[in-house]
Amino acid sequence: MNYLDWIVLSLTLIFVVSYGIYRSREKHTMDSFLLAGKSMPWYNVTLSLMATQASAITFLSAPGQAYTDGMRFVQFYFGLPLAMVVLCMTFVPKFGQMKVFTAYEFLEGRFDLRTRALTSFLFLLQRGLSTGLSIYAPSLILSAILGWDITLTNIISGGIVMIYTISGGSQAVSHTHLQQMAIITVSMVVAGFMVVKFLPADVSFTDALHVAGKMGKVNLIDFTFDLDNRYNVWSGLIGGFFLQLSYFGTDQSQVGRFMTGSSEGQSKLGLAMNGLMKIPMQFLILLVGVLVFAFYQFTAPPLFFNKTVVDKIKTTQYAAEYNALEKQHAQIQTEKRPQVLALTKALNAGDEAAIDKSRDILSKMEKNVGKVRAEAQTLLSKANGGDTNDVNYIFLRFVIDYLPVGMVGLLIAVILLASMGSVASAYNSLASCSVVDIYKRMVRKDDESRDYVKASRWATFFWGIFCIFVAQYAARLGSMIEAVNILGSLFYGVILGIFLVAFYFKNINSRAVFWGSILGEIFVVISYIYDLTAFLWLNLIGCVLVITFAWLIEKAWPQKITGSPEI
Repeated sequence: MNYLDWIVLSLTLIFVVSYGIYRSREKHTMDSFLLAGKSMPWYNVTLSLMATQASAITFLSAPGQAYTDGMRFVQFYFGLPLAMVVLCMTFVPKFGQMKVFTAYEFLEGRFDLRTRALTSFLFLLQRGLSTGLSIYAPSLILSAILGWDITLTNIISGGIVMIYTISGGSQAVSHTHLQQMAIITVSMVVAGFMVVKFLPADVSFTDALHVAGKMGKVNLIDFTFDLDNRYNVWSGLIGGFFLQLSYFGTDQSQVGRFMTGSSEGQSKLGLAMNGLMKIPMQFLILLVGVLVFAFYQFTAPPLFFNKTVVDKIKTTQYAAEYNALEKQHAQIQTEKRPQVLALTKALNAGDEAAIDKSRDILSKMEKNVGKVRAEAQTLLSKANGGDTNDVNYIFLRFVIDYLPVGMVGLLIAVILLASMGSVASAYNSLASCSVVDIYKRMVRKDDESRDYVKASRWATFFWGIFCIFVAQYAARLGSMIEAVNILGSLFYGVILGIFLVAFYFKNINSRAVFWGSILGEIFVVISYIYDLTAFLWLNLIGCVLVITFAWLIEKAWPQKITGSPEI
C-alpha cells in the first residue's frame, strides 16, 4: 500500500478506538460494563445489531460469494423480518420483565441451573469458535498486503479490539458501532461506484448487470423447494427464520445489544429497523461482488486471487507448470472479451438469437476457465500444502489492484472496522455469560463483595486469547460467510428449541428439556456429518427435535417438581 493508504487506515482505526474509550471512560458498574446502563436510543440499538452481525466476513467474503455463486445468498436473510416481529412480541418483554444480564438467566427461573448452564455452554462454544472466524477475516487482509505470517496478523486483529472492550465494556462497543457503520456504509457505496467507473467506456451499469445476469450471477430468487439446495426462498424463509430467531433472540452477542435500549419500546424499534435494513444492505454488498464479476469479464482476472500463495509457488519446482497455466488462462480471457462485448451489443439490440449464441459460447469458455483453475489449485496444493479456496480474496485483490491511493486504505479500514464491531460484541457477550452464568452463579455464588467488573475484564481477555487461537485454523473452512453460518446452524436450532419450550410448553419440565436438548444436538451434528440436508434446515430440525424429545421424555418419565436441582 502507498503511504497515504497507511495514513488513512491508521487515522480511521485510531479515531474509532479512541472514541470508544473516551465515551466510556467513567467508572463502571456491572450494569454499565455489560449492558451500557440500558441507556441507548433505538438508532444506536439498530446500528449496534447490524454492526455485530456484519463482520469482516460480510464485507470480505460476501462479494466473493456473489462473484462465484451469484446473488442467491441474499435469500438467506428472507426470514429476518419475520424473526424480528416474533422477538418484539415475545423475547423482549420476557427479558425486560426479568431484568436479566444474559438471556440464559431466564432459563434457570423457568427450568433449573443445569439447563441454564447447558444452554450457556452451547452459546460459549459456538460464539467462541465463530469469533475466531471473524478475527481470521481481517487477518487475511494484513497477511495478503504485508506478507506477514498469519499468526501475527491474527494477534493484531484480535488484540486491537481487546483494548477498548476491556477498557469500556458494552458502552465502548455500542458507541464505536455508530462510527463503524457510518464509515462502512459510505465506503461500500463508493467501492461500488468505483467498480462501475472502471468498466469500459461503452459499457454502462445496466449493461454490466445484464451481462452478469445472462451468466447466472443475478439469481436472486429461487422458488424451487429442495432440501439439498442451500439458498432458495423456502430455506431462507423457514430455515433462515429459525436461524435468525435463535441468533437475535438467544445469542448473547445480539441479546446484549438490544438489551442496552433505554426502554422496551426503544429495544423493539431497534430490532424492527434492523429487520427492515439488513436485506437491502446485504443486497448492496452482494451487488458489489456481481459488479466485480462483470468488471473481470472485460478485464482479465488473476488465475488465483490469493497473491501470497501464488508468489510462493513461483519460488518452487512447480513454477514453470503454474506459469504455463497462467498463459493458458490469459489466452482464454483474451478470447472471451470479444464474446462479452458481443453479448452486450446483442442485449442492447434485443437480439435473442445473438444473446443465446453468445451465452452458449461464454458458458463453454467459463467451463474451460474452471478446468484451468482446478489444475492450478491442485498445483498450489502440492506446492504449499495449504488452502486453495480463494473466494475470500476476490474483493480484496480487486481493491488492492485497482482502487486509487487513499481508497485502498479506507476499504481496508472498512473491513477491519467490520471485524472490530462483531468481535467486540462477541468478546463482551462471552464475558457476560462467563461471569454471570458461570462464575457469579456457580463459582462465587452470592458473593456481593466480589469485583465482577474486574472479573468481566479478565474473562474478556481469556476469550480474546481463545478466539485468536481458533483463528489459526480458520483457513481450512473455505468461504467464511458460509462457514460461520454453518457453525451457527449446528447450535442455534437446539438453543432456540430450549427457549420455545420455556415460553410455550408449560407442562414440560427441566429434566425433559435438558436430555431432549442433548439428544437434539447429537442428531443435528450427525445430520451435518453425513450431509443429510442443506445446513439452513438444521436450524428447524434442531428446534423441532428439542421440542419433540422433551415432550416425549416428559410423557414417558414425568418429573415431580420438588425444588430447583443444582448441577
